[in-house]
Amino acid sequence: MMQSKKKSIWTRLHVDPLFLFFTLLLLVYSVCIIWSASGQDIAMTERKVIQILLGIATMLILAQFPPRLYEKWAPYFYIICIIFLVVVDAFGDSSKGAQRWLNLGFMRFQPSELAKIAVPLMVAKFINQEGCPPSLKTTLQTLAIIAVPTLLVAMQPDLGTAILVAMSGIFIIFLAGISWKFIIAATLSIGAFIPIMWYFLMHDYQRERVLTLFNPERDPLGKGYHILQSKTAIGSGGLWGKGWLKGTQSQLEFIPERHTDFIFSVIAEEFGFVGAIVLLVLFLCLIARGLVIASQSQSTFGRVLIGGLILVLFIYVFINIGMVSGILPVVGVPLPLISYGGSSLVVLMAGFGIMMSIHTHRNMLSKNI
Repeated sequence: MMQSKKKSIWTRLHVDPLFLFFTLLLLVYSVCIIWSASGQDIAMTERKVIQILLGIATMLILAQFPPRLYEKWAPYFYIICIIFLVVVDAFGDSSKGAQRWLNLGFMRFQPSELAKIAVPLMVAKFINQEGCPPSLKTTLQTLAIIAVPTLLVAMQPDLGTAILVAMSGIFIIFLAGISWKFIIAATLSIGAFIPIMWYFLMHDYQRERVLTLFNPERDPLGKGYHILQSKTAIGSGGLWGKGWLKGTQSQLEFIPERHTDFIFSVIAEEFGFVGAIVLLVLFLCLIARGLVIASQSQSTFGRVLIGGLILVLFIYVFINIGMVSGILPVVGVPLPLISYGGSSLVVLMAGFGIMMSIHTHRNMLSKNI
């Protein structure tokens, strides 16, 4: 006797309800804090809401496609991303010393955000194709795949995004079961490479950021201004904070970039230690649910891809909070889901959509696209 299974609304929508729940809580949190960080700017808050709606729509649309489609199209998406990065390095719009955007007439588009999805997709496909654990040859070929877009992003220059692009691919190699001997050798190689990077590859302003990290008081009104104001805001929030819209450092505009990279300083000042912990717990729940979804994937491609995307989300949060707290150099990484910025939000939600596609299609009997 055939036994029919009744599909839930979440199965029909190809959505994981728990992952969606934590994502929506973070997005609601973001709208509240953008309203405060922008100085009650209605236009900016409305744009943030539009970005969220666009991100949710992107996530839901991408969740409908079967995961084998993403595996099949990964090389094409990677090549398109490389072409965009070459074009932006040659002809892109410049702002504040960085050449990161393509002007499409109706909007400015940042191709480096595409690399955050294209690289993990391509690496997951390549490793799945070559077999796990990856051999030394496969590992070196994979590192070359990661290096090309990473170097193109670093040339813009955008060190923060370049680090995230590199990590999005390296995490997947790690999850594929790479040998610990190779990890130790790679760590030692990176350590040996640091002096070369410091003296020959880093720009002067990047070296200044590192020096400012260890002693921000050396230039309190210049290069150390951001981090000193940020640390003052975080420390002044205390346990419960000064109250929503009542942060003196944020409302009097002492904190630069307070609606983008330094938005965590506004949260800590206005909502205090408790508000910051609530935010971190929400991120922790989202990451934990993502890891559970990764563990339930029935293919190597899905498992390493989801695991890589979730670990990059963790690194995203860690770098941003470490940056504004003065324990890491300022590298221009926004707080995911919370900071103002359409490109990064939509790309992040696109990654969530691919994750949900892999999770909700895992019981498909047919492997045909």
